[in-house]
Amino acid sequence: MSGTAHITVYLVDDHRLFRAGVRAELGQHVHIVGDAGDVDVAIGDVRRLKPDVVLLDVHMPGGGGLAVIEAVRQTHPDQVFLALSVSDAAEDVIAVIRGGARGYVTKTIAPADLVDAVRRVHEGDAVFGPRLAGFVLDAFASPAGEIAASSDPELDQLTSREKEVMRHIARGFTYRETGQRLSISVKTVETHVSSVLRKLQLSNRHELTAWAATRRII
Repeated sequence: MSGTAHITVYLVDDHRLFRAGVRAELGQHVHIVGDAGDVDVAIGDVRRLKPDVVLLDVHMPGGGGLAVIEAVRQTHPDQVFLALSVSDAAEDVIAVIRGGARGYVTKTIAPADLVDAVRRVHEGDAVFGPRLAGFVLDAFASPAGEIAASSDPELDQLTSREKEVMRHIARGFTYRETGQRLSISVKTVETHVSSVLRKLQLSNRHELTAWAATRRII
């Protein structure tokens, strides 16, 4: 985990003991630059400190993590957020992804996995806990497991295979994991992702995740 020592992290959670516990676990691997239990304080601190990753709870007084995300992104649109919540409800996940979070994991996550999630979102990946990703897929996918027919002209540009790849990447699977699940090579996954980004005029996986979330297809 030594490769994560340069990553700066800011914690937002209204439970002081939880923040202390996260500091104790993560502080060995990343540089924690501050924390807050109040939405307004967090917004001011994040704008001032500009951490690499903001790790924040979803449900808090004053609008919760979503309020922090929306306010900060008005002035700092590239700020990276990772939601850490007790909730695994699909509506919470979709709300914060629409708002601009790059990932969502639950508080049952193991410390080592949380460090890895912070690293991955910092590097540009979209990260979801495995059980959470499966729950979201069940909630929003069609019974056949395919993306439903759409009149969306952007979505209609994609081939069936590109839609499959897009959904897996948007859910946070790596290229290798996507290839294994679809029985195709990593190179083929890369080719499809490049094609999807080009057709949708998107720049990266984060934008792809937000695009898919707004259409309820992840």
